[in-house]
Amino acid sequence: MNSTNDIPPAARAAVLSEALPFLRQYRGQTMVIKYGGNAMIDERLKAAVVRDIVLLHFVGFRPIVVHGGGPEITDAMKRMGKTPEFVGGQRVTDAETVEIVEMVLAGKTNKGIVSLINRAGGKAVGLSGKDGNLIAAKKRTSPDGVDLGFVGDVTGINPEILNVLTQNDYIPIISSVAVGPEGETLNINADLVAGDIAAALDACKFILMTDVEGVYRDFSDKSSLLTTLKLSEARRMIAEGEVDKGMIPKLESCARALEGGVERAHIIDGRQPNALLIELFTQAGIGTMLERDG
Repeated sequence: MNSTNDIPPAARAAVLSEALPFLRQYRGQTMVIKYGGNAMIDERLKAAVVRDIVLLHFVGFRPIVVHGGGPEITDAMKRMGKTPEFVGGQRVTDAETVEIVEMVLAGKTNKGIVSLINRAGGKAVGLSGKDGNLIAAKKRTSPDGVDLGFVGDVTGINPEILNVLTQNDYIPIISSVAVGPEGETLNINADLVAGDIAAALDACKFILMTDVEGVYRDFSDKSSLLTTLKLSEARRMIAEGEVDKGMIPKLESCARALEGGVERAHIIDGRQPNALLIELFTQAGIGTMLERDG
């Protein structure tokens, strides 16, 4: 792979010139980034994502990061002698497991991301849904009536603390742990949390990083990647089972963001270095862009 020193100066200038309209259009606006997948595990990718987020901040965007941490939770459970159990792709979360979830997400994972962003020159603040009553939630029951334990659905977002932080030049880093009506801790799918936060903030963009190139018309056919997707078509694909099971919460989160007023939602491949910058600052972009009909 060529280093950046091998790129001719004219090519570098062309890249900056192509980015100008996007910088002008979105300067000062909020964008929500769902950070997950391989980009949270691979150290090289992790460093690249952190640099991109800090860069977005310094060129005038207001990035807000929501993260998951499924593999880290599973590893911690196994170390503590617990066997992870899933129903319909959702982790069954008993009282002991929800303590592990909070310890990993709101503690180790969240503070690790905060530390990396601060070391890269940003000013990050770690939050969970409990801080400032950011995320209100209720317990979820699976469609077939199985009790999932302390698993939640978002019932409301209070963005006040996020507005205070971004207006004062901080980058909020949010873990998907929330509080229920009785004060109980609830574990919520980070994709859905991110979409609801984007809607509550009326963000200009919602960007979801994952481990595939985007949404495929046919997951077994890699040439069927959809570069753009209307909201109604995404809803139809979910209803008719045309998308891979793992993509359903991601499409659902994008739909909720768009229906809440977000201009564009993007599903991009976080395994590609600088995926955020490519999607935001080039005409071609990468991945799948979702938009409202009309």
